[in-house]
Amino acid sequence: MSRPIVALIYDFDKTLSPKDMQEYSFLPGIRVEPDRFWGLCQDFALDHQMDGVLTYMYLMKKMAQGELDLSREKLRELGRDVEFFPGVETWFDRINFIGAQNGVSVEHYIISSGLTEIIQGSAIGDKFKAVFAASFCYDAAGQPVWPSTAVNYTNKTQYLFRINKGILDVTNDRDLNAFTPEYLRRIPFTNMIYIGDGLTDVPCMKMTKQKGGYSIVVHAPGKTDTADDMLLQGRVDFSLEADYTQGSEMEQTVTMLMRRILATHELSQKHARQLQQAQQRRGAQQPLRIPAREGLIEEPPE
Repeated sequence: MSRPIVALIYDFDKTLSPKDMQEYSFLPGIRVEPDRFWGLCQDFALDHQMDGVLTYMYLMKKMAQGELDLSREKLRELGRDVEFFPGVETWFDRINFIGAQNGVSVEHYIISSGLTEIIQGSAIGDKFKAVFAASFCYDAAGQPVWPSTAVNYTNKTQYLFRINKGILDVTNDRDLNAFTPEYLRRIPFTNMIYIGDGLTDVPCMKMTKQKGGYSIVVHAPGKTDTADDMLLQGRVDFSLEADYTQGSEMEQTVTMLMRRILATHELSQKHARQLQQAQQRRGAQQPLRIPAREGLIEEPPE
């Protein structure tokens, strides 16, 4: 029997890293303070009724002219300076090992409004099955000319379905939108754990939770107000400090969730076998279709 896949899905800024990624090297590189840059983004978005992600991408490109190279290679270099919460850099290999010990295979995904190239160039950039984030398209000289993707707080949810169905190519909308029976979906929502830090993660957190998966909001030490609100409002299952070190509450909680996911998977298999056996005893001629039930996934007959 194959091991169930557990998908750990993360936001990036202020979830894995304490600050917005632009604040480590990009803004110092153009000699602009973070408060000024984000204030300009807010004002520009209001003046032009513009999406916030498209706004910051536009202003990055405009303000970097003559100051900083924004080629794909340079953006990846900027990723080297991104810092992380305690334990993040060892988290992925460690949690993969813990998952294997507990009978599951673990995959890691990013769904972020930050920049793909900076994430990929960071110390953890090679730890992810897929990175869904904003990105530029580049001209023949390697310079950014236009956004190729922009991931905001509402369209983040489409990427949950891409993970669910195993359709990671962002240009493949046809298969994404086509009907796929639950038993053919690569990773059930019940096998997902979404980890984010704030209100921009709420659509993903709530969808994951409503579909039987689990949501965790993280917070910096002592800064619990937003996380407490999200927990009390039922938007998340757990509120934890952004501490990813060995033995941390985060590690303990994710380990327990992986064990629960394995138990749910094994129970769904048992449920499917019993339904099949009952049908065979009755001599039914119609193909088996297991009725939907919370926590149990539809399975085809063998």
